[in-house]
Amino acid sequence: MADMVQNSSVPILVVEDNRTQGEYLRYVLEKEGYPVTIATNGKEALISMSKSRPHLVLTDVMMPEMDGYELCSAIKNDPATSDIPVILVTHLFNPVDVIKGLEAGADNFIIKPYTPEVIHTRIGSILQAINKPDPNDRPTPLNVIFSDRSYTITATRLQIINILLSTYEVAIKNNSDLQVAQEKLHYLNDQMQKTLEELQKSNHDLSVENHERRMVETALGNANKKLQLMASITRHDLLNQLNSLQGYLELATMDRKENPDLAWSYIDKAVGILGQTVNTVKFTKEYQEIGIKTPIWHNCKNLVSKSLKHTSLHHVHLENQIPEDLEIYADPLIEKVFSNLIENAVRYGGKISKICIRFERENGTNRIICEDDGSGIESDEKKKIFQYQYGKNTGQGLFLSREILSITGIMIEETGVFNEGARFEIICPDGTIRFSDKDI
Repeated sequence: MADMVQNSSVPILVVEDNRTQGEYLRYVLEKEGYPVTIATNGKEALISMSKSRPHLVLTDVMMPEMDGYELCSAIKNDPATSDIPVILVTHLFNPVDVIKGLEAGADNFIIKPYTPEVIHTRIGSILQAINKPDPNDRPTPLNVIFSDRSYTITATRLQIINILLSTYEVAIKNNSDLQVAQEKLHYLNDQMQKTLEELQKSNHDLSVENHERRMVETALGNANKKLQLMASITRHDLLNQLNSLQGYLELATMDRKENPDLAWSYIDKAVGILGQTVNTVKFTKEYQEIGIKTPIWHNCKNLVSKSLKHTSLHHVHLENQIPEDLEIYADPLIEKVFSNLIENAVRYGGKISKICIRFERENGTNRIICEDDGSGIESDEKKKIFQYQYGKNTGQGLFLSREILSITGIMIEETGVFNEGARFEIICPDGTIRFSDKDI
């Protein structure tokens, strides 16, 4: 309260062409008890000072008609007002601003943007200097050359020190602000880097997920087509078999009294057809399981080992040379593919003594190879063996194997040499074969 009473006797003239900034300065100063008058330019300020002498002048630098430097010079060059302190309010862009302020006779600077605390400090130091003047501190003309221009500075040591301290304080503050900004920038950069890494990982995971989703969708589509094929095949086969069965039974009924032997032969044929019908029904059960479950990654070496529970090797030696970490993306029924290949080799290989299952990558193509040293397969049968109901037994094993593999786009073919051994190649497109978690 005492300060406000004391300040009430210190009128201040604010010279500011920007009304908003002028009113803000008025608000800050009047809040501390200073009486405030506002002028909008240098000429208006000189007229105001001729009517009412202020104790202190706060003037903006950039103004129309008469700027702050010109106003300061006019005040300092007039004996009637030369002792009135002038504080320049400026953005202080470069050293020339400081030199021009000293040349004009300014007592101090307030650097934009400013805070109320800065205003109070500057005014306080000026008023203290007024109350305790140094009689030995007299203005001494000093010529300064800067940027190829000469300036004549007539200022006291206190003015020079105050202005230099103000500019140094601004430099320190700006440097501190810059360090804070740099720290924030480093922090934001670190956060951005982490976010970028997370986005890249999320993008990779999403890409993998989308790839596997497309593979699942393709597999489901293939499974749906195969189920439709199964319905068509089995319906046709069952009707033919039932018609044949009915025909033989009718013939046997007609001849059972007159020719019992012939009737029994018809019954034997009917029993054979009944067996075919039972096999067809069993086949539909196996076939309908293809594509029912989502394809997954399987360890290939384990698949070969597990497949042995479905068949017997007898005297044949099996070499499982599949790498420990090799995985294949396939229908869960793929285990039956390997058991079927092994069973066919043992059952129909003739002189066979060895089966070898291995992996090879050649010319960018991934293959799982199952080969033996048996009798092999003749050239004209290499494609037929994968057809439905073609073969020495039911003709369904290799057909099912091909269908199981094709769910995820994997193909199988026979490339062995007759009388040297059979060789089945399971051809795996990119994305269906990998080592652990790394795609090949």
